[in-house]
Amino acid sequence: MMLRPGGADFAPGAHVFPGGSVHPEDRLLGDPCAGAAIRELFEEVGILLARGPAGFATEKDAERLRLRLAHGVSFPLALKEARLTPVVDELAYFARWVTPAQLRRRFDTRFYLANLPADQEVHPQPGEVEAWRWVSAADALGDPAFTMVFVTRRVLEMVSVEDSAEALLECYRVRRRVRTVRPEVRIVDGRFEVVTETLPAIPRAHGRRTR
Repeated sequence: MMLRPGGADFAPGAHVFPGGSVHPEDRLLGDPCAGAAIRELFEEVGILLARGPAGFATEKDAERLRLRLAHGVSFPLALKEARLTPVVDELAYFARWVTPAQLRRRFDTRFYLANLPADQEVHPQPGEVEAWRWVSAADALGDPAFTMVFVTRRVLEMVSVEDSAEALLECYRVRRRVRTVRPEVRIVDGRFEVVTETLPAIPRAHGRRTR
């Protein structure tokens, strides 16, 4: 997870998942939302979810793309030049949250799961990422100093049901429908609270647990 700078427009000083807005160029990557997820992941933390003739993208491939983007080349064109294709099929779409209607700034956000490519390193984007940290969902949820917005905490609760990434991905890949969560903001005892309906339990992968 990455820590947003204190002066950021969205979630300043909070730990969030890499992500951002869908850009027009993301339509060239197939699914615009999944394409945006792959592009934003690469721009913010340097992880490249793509494959080419020789297999999955390597750290050298990622470094070449970073140089091309630094020279103003678009992400889709940089991928094409490197003979790489975004691995949209490797993403597991597992959650969609829409900001409460009462708020001025609203977002319609989709969340995806994916395995970390072998031998790739994190390269945080200056100005966008204050710090980054590999952390389990359980450790993040159990640390009172780990600052998060409401939706981040709830998403971590959703992914904490399995002990391994393989089992978690298997659970969500077999699900055919992702429900949209639309929280509400209410005043309870003079305080603002975000309220959501109870989320459904996520079935375990045939009872199998691995590490």
